[in-house]
Amino acid sequence: MLRILSRSTSRGIVRVTQCTSTAMTQPPPGKMFSLQASLPRLPVPPLEQTLNKYLKSVRPLLSDEEFKTTEQIVQDFSRNPGPKLQKLLEYKANQEENWLSDWWMKTAYLEFRSPVPVNVSPGIVFPRQSYRDKEGQLRFASKLIAGVLDFKVMIDTQNLPVEHMGKKPLCMTQYYKILSACRTPGKKCDSWACYPPNESNAPKHIIVAHNNQFFSLDVYGADGRPLSEAQIYRQLKSLVQESAQVATPVGLLTTENRSTWAKAYSELVNDQENSASLRKINHSICLVCLDNNLPQDMSDERSVAAQQMLHGGGDSLNSGNRWFDKTIQFVVGREGISGLTYEHTSAEGPPVVMLLDHVVKYCSENHSPGSDTPAPATPTKLTFNLSKNIKEMIDTARTHLDVLVDDVDLNVFVFKDYGKNFPKSQKMSPDSFLQNAIQLAYYRIHNEPAPHYETGTLRMFHLGRTDTIRSCSEASLEFCKAFVNSNTPKERKVELLRNAVQAHKSYTNEVIQGNGIDRHLLGLKLAAIKNGMNVPDLHMDMAYTLSTHFRMSTSQVPAHSDSVLVFGPVVPDGYGVCYNPQETQVHFGVSAFNITPETNSKNYINMLRNTLLEMRDLFQGSMQSKL
Repeated sequence: MLRILSRSTSRGIVRVTQCTSTAMTQPPPGKMFSLQASLPRLPVPPLEQTLNKYLKSVRPLLSDEEFKTTEQIVQDFSRNPGPKLQKLLEYKANQEENWLSDWWMKTAYLEFRSPVPVNVSPGIVFPRQSYRDKEGQLRFASKLIAGVLDFKVMIDTQNLPVEHMGKKPLCMTQYYKILSACRTPGKKCDSWACYPPNESNAPKHIIVAHNNQFFSLDVYGADGRPLSEAQIYRQLKSLVQESAQVATPVGLLTTENRSTWAKAYSELVNDQENSASLRKINHSICLVCLDNNLPQDMSDERSVAAQQMLHGGGDSLNSGNRWFDKTIQFVVGREGISGLTYEHTSAEGPPVVMLLDHVVKYCSENHSPGSDTPAPATPTKLTFNLSKNIKEMIDTARTHLDVLVDDVDLNVFVFKDYGKNFPKSQKMSPDSFLQNAIQLAYYRIHNEPAPHYETGTLRMFHLGRTDTIRSCSEASLEFCKAFVNSNTPKERKVELLRNAVQAHKSYTNEVIQGNGIDRHLLGLKLAAIKNGMNVPDLHMDMAYTLSTHFRMSTSQVPAHSDSVLVFGPVVPDGYGVCYNPQETQVHFGVSAFNITPETNSKNYINMLRNTLLEMRDLFQGSMQSKL
């Protein structure tokens, strides 16, 4: 049974205690939250609707015989125990602000035991900067920190404008979490704490990592104003001089299996100095990692940068100069490489991308130096007393991480032949067009359709997170088969592509309106477990296992800047594909695992590039084209 514990809000901390996934207290009213009360609650979709859509979604993945078996299992579930579980979910939805948010944070993140680098935490690569030496690195880092604080002022004063999807306002609570939260390891389930800016103990410091050493840097002066860029620069220069030697990489412990890290954490906090250092890290606004090392082969700088943001490159590079439990880590590397890593428990990509777009824009502008704040505090070095056992655990973490890093096959590329403009010119949804290209590229390599996950937002609902857009459909499979058949006329391929694009667009609209199937099916399963019932046969069926083994895990994360988000595959034999579509180009990050020889990111990128060009060529000569 699930063990849901109550949250603690003592001393202004919104804390998710072990095995709990309550998000946070209701934020105070303000411009940012002016429409929050008008947001509807997340609905529980009708059971029959979900089951019918589920059957339709698994059909392209199954043989006729397999589908017949699954049909019978679904019919049996619709009679028993489906209706009982549906009533339990509906009751939960009536009692809570969001019936899913608790369960989702817990099952998707806090209970997940694999290391958070690669498996949980995405990385984002910023546009390449112009600095090339240590001085330039520190100057840029100072401006970046000032940009973060500039954005934080808008969060603290609740002056961020409410985001909308069409005319519908979106939930803004994730912005309260990205610059004030941290995850802490637990033996079976992690915990998560948020320190909201409206509380008396809101953090006033950041953590700066350099040469595997950590410093607490107060970024507000005695008058409560943020430090000037010049003051930040002087503070950074001071702590860099103090950390000239590379230290034992305590941060590598945060790359371990969560239960293993929990054992080390429980030993570390028994020491008073360690405990104080850990509290400083957990309670900080964010981390800023000043990196030193880069691989010798820099022929593909953006892919190198992506690897640095995703995992730090391993022990020989910068992975020890991280603290992966912290929600946001900005990385300022050498040779103009910069970006961030974010731990996924707190938020989805769009709020983080809005932060990065603000910071990138801020760093590109000339700002008045501003007046210094009075009496800034000196940076404080965080100390760790490391026992023999902890040092051995660090050595083990080093070995485990290097194995993981060696297994990750990650590359970034920019498709420059067209962007959103082309599918728009053909009156097609750009995202649905790209999703069908991603599916077709997979089909052309592997000669079969892929169970295909695209992140769909639920932020039109109070405390909404995500649901799954199942991009593999009967329509997409029909298009894939026709495309690879040289005997199919071009006009027929165009017709089937339009059908597939429309099918994806319709499914997407259903998901964002709260009528997706994956979170509903998860809720039915968890309702059974919570109430002492067996896991339903539907969830034990081969079709459910196959259709949720997402060999294509994808997400559209649009940014105004030339940035790209990257993440690891969610299954050993899969791909992770993230893309930032712009008007005339698309930035892609593609990952796979080397352990599976059938998947290779460069092969996939080449096929995707060719597929995008050939899909455009289908429309050559079309009178509808505006290009």
